[in-house]
Amino acid sequence: MTASDRWLLPDGVEDILPPLAGRIESLRRDIMDTYQRWGYQLVIPPLIEYLESLLTGTGNDLALQTFKLTDQLTGRMMGVRADMTPQAARIDAHTLRQDSVTRLCYAGHVLHTRPQHMLTGRTPIQAGCELFGSASEAADQEVIRLMLETLRIAGIPRIHLDLAHVAIYQSLMSEADFDTQTEQAIFDAMRRKSIPELDELLGDRAAATPAGRLRNLARLSGGIEVLDEARDVLQGASAQALKALDELARVAGGISTRFPDVELGFDFCELRGYNYHTGLVFAAYAPGHGQAVAQGGRYDAIGRDFGRPRPATGFSADVRALVALGDRAGVPGRNMIWAPVSDDPALADAIADLRRTETVLQALPDDSGATPEARGCTRQLIQRDGQWVVESL
Repeated sequence: MTASDRWLLPDGVEDILPPLAGRIESLRRDIMDTYQRWGYQLVIPPLIEYLESLLTGTGNDLALQTFKLTDQLTGRMMGVRADMTPQAARIDAHTLRQDSVTRLCYAGHVLHTRPQHMLTGRTPIQAGCELFGSASEAADQEVIRLMLETLRIAGIPRIHLDLAHVAIYQSLMSEADFDTQTEQAIFDAMRRKSIPELDELLGDRAAATPAGRLRNLARLSGGIEVLDEARDVLQGASAQALKALDELARVAGGISTRFPDVELGFDFCELRGYNYHTGLVFAAYAPGHGQAVAQGGRYDAIGRDFGRPRPATGFSADVRALVALGDRAGVPGRNMIWAPVSDDPALADAIADLRRTETVLQALPDDSGATPEARGCTRQLIQRDGQWVVESL
């Protein structure tokens, strides 16, 4: 390695510099304050922990995104967290152990083996909320509302919200009784929304059979109107599938009433987190960006995997991506006050008073660099009639 190479960072890993770092931190503070005003308590999980705990109940997708290392003290395998949701579930199940509803929030770096998309790199700053102990639709709606409030704070101009329910797919697959190989092929085709492959796998099945219903549901996507079409397709299906569709419709109605400007979409091929989620799943999209900017869903099974069954729902978002896509008023670090070099105790007192509510940048004796304006200062402290006062530059 040459001397110049020593300062290179790995692909997908980067420093976050001013002023972007200030904008990210400003948004992080605002959304964490919002979560706590909604009654969510802050937790700060460790960056690494034993692999079994990190991957409990999460399926293969998260395992592929997790960096693994050996603990030099015990010889056991450890992982660097790629998602903070399993850590929150562990805290609820084994540390807090409350029987009542528990609301937790968090924000911090996670590490991915590969970037999920171009806005994240491999070190996203994940923020999110998890609600434990309630299986009600009201809990799902609360979490979705808080996710949409997060995007509003971030200044996302328009939001498209996709809603789905994995129990519909689960019930139809259990009724169809496919062999393991065929079931995996159908799942892969559904996730990729490959209608030709599904037709090849299910084309000879009657419309009134579970397989035929799967084939026809895969063709349904769009606005609220597709729920009526889905009800026609699911006529005669199991009570579990119909119950899930009814729940989807009620939650959608509640969200559209509260957020009439949010565009709702439904896609019955949406199986994101299928091995992890157990009910309603949701993802929010911003204009011009193909990847979800926030996503979540119900994951009741993970509590059982931790040895303490607890219903759970939650969401997470990448703060860095929200800053890149949002339009927040004001830029942290601008509109500062410039103070001159002086040993005057009155100036020190004036600066101390101002710093309770304002940002004051004081010059140093050997600082001959950029002008106050170039540093982001729009005002200055000057002495008039023996008093230090703030005036525009």
